[in-house]
Amino acid sequence: MPGESREVVFVDGVRTPFGKAKSLYAETRADDLVVNCVRDLLRRHPELPPERVDEVAIAATTQTGDQGLTIGRTTALLAGLPKSVPGFAIDRMCAGAMTAVTTTASGIAFGGYDVAIAGGVEHMTHHPMGSGTDPNPRFLAEKLVDPSALVMGSTAENLHDRFPGITRERADAYAALSQQRVQQAYADGIIQESLVPVATRSVEHGYGLATADEHPRPGTTVETLAGLRTPFRPHGRVTAGNAAGLNDGATACLLADAGTAAELGLPTAMRMVGFGFAGVDPETMGVGPIPSTEKALARAGLTIDDIGAFEINEAFAVQVLAYLDHFGIDAEDTKVNPYGGAIALGHPLASSGVRLMIHLARTFRDRTDVRYGITTMCIGLGMGGTVIWENPHFAGATEGDAK
Repeated sequence: MPGESREVVFVDGVRTPFGKAKSLYAETRADDLVVNCVRDLLRRHPELPPERVDEVAIAATTQTGDQGLTIGRTTALLAGLPKSVPGFAIDRMCAGAMTAVTTTASGIAFGGYDVAIAGGVEHMTHHPMGSGTDPNPRFLAEKLVDPSALVMGSTAENLHDRFPGITRERADAYAALSQQRVQQAYADGIIQESLVPVATRSVEHGYGLATADEHPRPGTTVETLAGLRTPFRPHGRVTAGNAAGLNDGATACLLADAGTAAELGLPTAMRMVGFGFAGVDPETMGVGPIPSTEKALARAGLTIDDIGAFEINEAFAVQVLAYLDHFGIDAEDTKVNPYGGAIALGHPLASSGVRLMIHLARTFRDRTDVRYGITTMCIGLGMGGTVIWENPHFAGATEGDAK
């Protein structure tokens, strides 16, 4: 007889500082980045016997070179976990780490695992977006997708076309806000809590230690963003300033069955409520989080009004604004990306899903009046992913606050 579904908890998450492509980590291996994260998770939680880890799922969008060879298993071995701990690689492009979380969480809920490590890595210096791929010519020859579907910046321009009310000015204003919020979060010591220092090597500059994200541009204003060119379309609206960058970085998190977490004394940062993935037209992939959120909410028996905190991956400002407009949420609402997002921090593709979860867990700790939160992101080739979480610190909503 099948057993009852078990409650899944997010114990903790960590990440490397995110570097700019061809810069901070140019001479550092991708697998070493994620190994550092796993080692730090184990160091932070000595109450977890390493042999109790049942699975290591690591995502990478480009699974070759130092991101290949079943990177979940190689990460487990390199991190010093017992050889009895298995691992696997996973790919859902930008939502790789998110899918690593939902996949292992499903295994925990079903009873296949008690404890799992999930994360992602993307070294866009070693593996530029699309490198080594060979898209089937039928995609274009048979007009299965619009040619712009294979260029993420072009899909963002298409989104501006679909929603003409989302102007470049609005996109730049949102981008400047993201930079300001990251700057404030650093000043408040919030972002540093989850960062794993990484030793770096450079033939030219010698050895160093990465302790902070390289991508943020403090002091960014709408005026400075207005002067940037539009590389994807003449007189377009998408710029390097209102889009996420090309970055290198890794993330990892610890998931467990609630009963096992209690047994081992592991903390509970969040409880998983449910998740949803959805497909949309590849040429406007940025709208993907809208149907994935609607699907996740419907399955959880919740509405958007029940959600008091949002972590939306900022692949492009227009994509975030399309989501917020659809659900009637103000772009400056502090319940949305309160510590900034990928426009400022960077977006190392397959790693970013766990970065969203790290930020939401911090919001839950800060906001005991918020019960439910969402992590959501658009995904290349026309998809969206959404995970709903519950705040274990919820103490009841105050007058006028979200549930």
